[in-house]
Amino acid sequence: METILVVDDELSMREMLQIALEKEGYRVLLAENGKRAIQVMETERYDLLLCDMKMPKADGMEVLKKAKEIRSNVPVIIITAFSTSESAREAMKVGAYDYLQKPFDLEDMKLIIKNALERGQLLAENIQLKRHLYRTYGLESIIGDSPAMLRVYEFIHKVAPGKANVLITGESGTGKELVARAIHFSGDRKNRPFITVNCGAIPENLIESELFGHKKGSFTGAIANKRGLVEAADEGTLFLDEIGELDKNLQVKLLGAIQNKIITPVGGTEEIEVDVRIISASNRDLEAEVKNGNFREDLYWRLNVIPITLPPLRERKGDIPKLATHFLEKYATEQGKQISSISPGAMALIEEYDYPGNVRELENIIERAISLETGTVMTPQSLPARLREKTPPSDAVALELSSEGIDLEETLSEIERKLLEQAIETAGGVKSKAAELLGLSFRSFRYRLEKFGIE
Repeated sequence: METILVVDDELSMREMLQIALEKEGYRVLLAENGKRAIQVMETERYDLLLCDMKMPKADGMEVLKKAKEIRSNVPVIIITAFSTSESAREAMKVGAYDYLQKPFDLEDMKLIIKNALERGQLLAENIQLKRHLYRTYGLESIIGDSPAMLRVYEFIHKVAPGKANVLITGESGTGKELVARAIHFSGDRKNRPFITVNCGAIPENLIESELFGHKKGSFTGAIANKRGLVEAADEGTLFLDEIGELDKNLQVKLLGAIQNKIITPVGGTEEIEVDVRIISASNRDLEAEVKNGNFREDLYWRLNVIPITLPPLRERKGDIPKLATHFLEKYATEQGKQISSISPGAMALIEEYDYPGNVRELENIIERAISLETGTVMTPQSLPARLREKTPPSDAVALELSSEGIDLEETLSEIERKLLEQAIETAGGVKSKAAELLGLSFRSFRYRLEKFGIE
């Protein structure tokens, strides 16, 4: 049942409004003056405030201002007896939803109240959504209190409110997208779009259209006009992951868009103005790529206004227990498992491992262990062989079958992981070339990388 707080110094008006509103199914609270109204607002829950403008002991404007301080999302409707709308306009500026001028029609009042309550509900849901987004994508979602991560947090706090472009670098799996989201949702653009583009996952012949859009008939398959992702991110943030994979021809067009804040769709002639903050990320040394002629220097400096380097997990081992516990709670809940903790033996193995795949690999390990664990505590037996045997995946995988037997699935997984990593290294980080070296389609290659937490 929704509650309406009625504030009026006239007893007859209070009684009339109470009867009319209770007939509509509302719970009604009454206050005879502004001072009493403020006391009620501070102690009672209510969904709408219906308040007279002229009253002793704090007038309607004072009550309105106090209401916005206490619960800004609760709608306020002002009642005024004056023929002029000057006071009503002033109240609307302060935050009133609407006003009623005496004498008013009860049916009109009921409709205005109904609409105001619906709007208040939408605002409350929006606030909850924003809190969820902040918890999910803001700083609260980045785990760790090691000195290296504290420096990252401090940097995020400093750069989030600005407009300058940010370049995030670090090894695969260190959480570059998470940091990008934290910057966006902690900054002034948090209520605007956050658009992610994986430059290494989109075929070269489609990336320009994806970024800048296209006009109908501009190429085979362009059966309708399409809005590009840069335009979709207008007034928000565009996150360009794996920016080092971007073709040099596209680098030129992206540079122009950043410099001029204007884009032109493929096959189009009109120029579209955009206001976009660009956060890009790469696990490659872009400065070295510039020197090798693979990445434009002018674009590099446009993107690298504010650099953030994320530390690998092996350099912040003190954060591993917190991360492991966080992932334990997450996946135990998702999988409906009653697993409440990690045994000391299992935690010791988890902490000793070097994690070439960084946080993503740790998350993968914990998710797998939760799936395999049958008890209420995660034990060493549910961890992968590479942790139990303290053998990093970079070492050679033994193929001899001992008398004790082997874990075939785990051994084959290690071989697959090693070959994927070797292919990426041999291809100089170019994933399309690495896929060719392994005789895989790009889609299959990407799937396998995600399976092993390799970025």
